[in-house]
Amino acid sequence: METSAAAKLRVGAWCVDPSLGEIGRDGDTVRLDQRTMRLLLCLAGRPGQIVSADDLLSEVWPGVIVTPDSVYQAIASLRRVLGDDPKQPGYIVTVPRQGYRLVAEVSPWNEPTAIPTPPRPAPPSNASRSRLVFLLTACIPIVVGIVFWLHNTLANEPHPAAHAVAAQQSIAVLPFADLTDGMSNETFADGMTEELIGRFSKIPGMKVPAPSATFFYKDKQMPVADIASKLGVVYILDGSVRKSGNTLRVAARLMKADNGFVIWSETYDKPVDDLLMVQDDIADAVTKALKATISQGAGG
Repeated sequence: METSAAAKLRVGAWCVDPSLGEIGRDGDTVRLDQRTMRLLLCLAGRPGQIVSADDLLSEVWPGVIVTPDSVYQAIASLRRVLGDDPKQPGYIVTVPRQGYRLVAEVSPWNEPTAIPTPPRPAPPSNASRSRLVFLLTACIPIVVGIVFWLHNTLANEPHPAAHAVAAQQSIAVLPFADLTDGMSNETFADGMTEELIGRFSKIPGMKVPAPSATFFYKDKQMPVADIASKLGVVYILDGSVRKSGNTLRVAARLMKADNGFVIWSETYDKPVDDLLMVQDDIADAVTKALKATISQGAGG
């Protein structure tokens, strides 16, 4: 179908607004960078059809020399934002050696129409009111008894928050910020975030929110304590990516969520030869530092 650069679209459960660079669902709004929005619109323009990596490179990265790996990382980043599972995709399907296919339903976005108000029922008669008052009066002792029973039962149950506070081995990795010129390494920054989430989740006893949960907070200005409370974690790790010539500088910092204090930070400089290897090397180093730091904190 033809897609306009300004017209709103419905893609699956999402409302896509190209003019604002945003997608929304269930009252939540996520802002997309221009390249990710172009990628989504490119796929939405050919719903159900296989779009090759070469076609995506020419339409999403016009005039820019990039490798197919950039397409893979951009697709992975878009999947995270949409909350899609590549193993059981509801939005983007990978067709091996051919390309990618948007399987979610695509249609013009139509604002919901107002639901007509049903006619009001006639007021009850005096006899009906009398029966209603009698029934309500008879039910009051039963309701009071149930309330007291629930109060006593819940008072003896441990509060869920107690479990969240006790889960000291919990960390959320927030999306790394791309601070390079023109934000040309956002897919690398998103891949770095996902790689760290994967590594941390393999640490025995460590609770780590999934990428679909943490990427919701990308580009949102919120206190660390609020994000940690919503995700139910004790530690927050975030970072940034910079580039100078042929060198990538990745900075990472670990914070205690309750007070926002930085308890560990490090900077890694790597040559831009193999981005996947750079992600792997840095994720390995950060994971080792994380385990050592949290272990020391628990011991203290």
